[in-house]
Amino acid sequence: MKYISTRNKAVSVDAAQAILQGISRESGLFVPEQFPQLTTEQLEGLCGKSYVDRAIEILSLYLTDFTQEELRRCVEGAYAPKKFEGDAIAPISILSPDVYLLELWHGPTCAFKDMALQLLPYLMSESNRKAGDGRTIVILVATSGDTGKAALEGFQNVPGTKILVFYPQKGVSRVQQLQMSTQEGSNVGVAAVEGNFDDCQSQVKEIFTDPAILEKLAQNNLSFSSANSINWGRLVPQIVYYISAYCDLVADEEIALGDPMNVCVPTGNFGNILAAYYAKQMGLPIGRLICASNQNNVLTDFIRTGVYDRNRPFHITTSPSMDILISSNLERLVFELTGRDDREVAEQMTKLKTQGRYEISPEQLSGIQRDFYSGFCTEEQVAKVIADTFERYSYLCDPHTAVALGVYQQYRDETGDSTKTLIASTASPFKFSPSVLSALGKSAEGDEFALLQELGEISGLSVPKQLSELQNKPVRFTDVVSKAQMASAVYRLLGIEE
Repeated sequence: MKYISTRNKAVSVDAAQAILQGISRESGLFVPEQFPQLTTEQLEGLCGKSYVDRAIEILSLYLTDFTQEELRRCVEGAYAPKKFEGDAIAPISILSPDVYLLELWHGPTCAFKDMALQLLPYLMSESNRKAGDGRTIVILVATSGDTGKAALEGFQNVPGTKILVFYPQKGVSRVQQLQMSTQEGSNVGVAAVEGNFDDCQSQVKEIFTDPAILEKLAQNNLSFSSANSINWGRLVPQIVYYISAYCDLVADEEIALGDPMNVCVPTGNFGNILAAYYAKQMGLPIGRLICASNQNNVLTDFIRTGVYDRNRPFHITTSPSMDILISSNLERLVFELTGRDDREVAEQMTKLKTQGRYEISPEQLSGIQRDFYSGFCTEEQVAKVIADTFERYSYLCDPHTAVALGVYQQYRDETGDSTKTLIASTASPFKFSPSVLSALGKSAEGDEFALLQELGEISGLSVPKQLSELQNKPVRFTDVVSKAQMASAVYRLLGIEE
């Protein structure tokens, strides 16, 4: 399997090279040259296997330059019992007879990013061994909250790597901030940025392709790669959990093999729902893909109108991982909508960069609407969903999952479609205890850790120790930089002169 660039199809690399680079030289994103197909017989065989064995089989279809032994070593290391609660890895909770919650937050940082970011360091190490040039890999990350901690945790003290994370100073929860600023490890660096996630992300992309910075790194035997979902090594593990969830539903006799399921995903950067779309392209019986946004509803408008326009107010919400106006992974979908026209994609992305907007054709809009439904929730709606879900089902969800539940209800009301639906639950409610408590009508004032305990008492759930233990961890990183200072911060965090 080769990988081509969304902006230059002449680029063709193996999986290992795509994972190492993270992004193509002309800023395009790597995509598989074709989607491998899953037969009904293969799906049936996967139903009787563990998550680890399913992952190995699915990954082997995409990472064809990896041996089975290498993949097993990577997958078993990533999903080891000491990292995830229970053998299920991604368990499913039944909310009602036709609504299922895929809980993707049982890993070390209590967020869905662990599903990919525990695996990526193993894939990166193997890729470096296969296709590397002996340089130390510098993982450069922009985060809206969860990716940063999950990447730091995954790459902590991994030989041959360093990791630098930038997050918006006022755009993450207190727990998310502490998770990053207290991170242990000799190869990690963290800085807050005066601005929002899009500021962090756009500047990281600039740094990635700046010739002067690349030359400076090369002189110090360093080279960049990415742990954001623009990296294929981040995206491909996410395909696995949608296929695995379908197999679990079949194995548990919730659906029959071959029956369709809808998938609803809270998304900002579009990677999580794109993985479900890719699973559908492989033949997984997925009906509608329900794209759920918060008040930063740029994706909702795009899917409904065909116009992507980031020239709009930016909202800081209780679902910060979705506070994004530039959805990087959407480029991969546009590539498919255009019939894989790299020239058109490059033109559209140039318009986004220079004008802040682009528009797809009516035919392309019709194509996206065949697969996708879009909706968004206001802050008031999110709080109501949290309270109503807890009261009706005794199920406590975080604000991101509440966005998905709210938009799913909009979809159900609008279409009447009662197809069984899998909703991606992307974070533990304890990561956002002030917002959840407030939604439940409780005071959200006071010490963050006292709020964690209060939420545990109200819900009857145990506070995840990886969150409660943050209270006693020393803060290591306190830097706050402007967007313009991020390149200098990279040099400083790496210990090299400008």
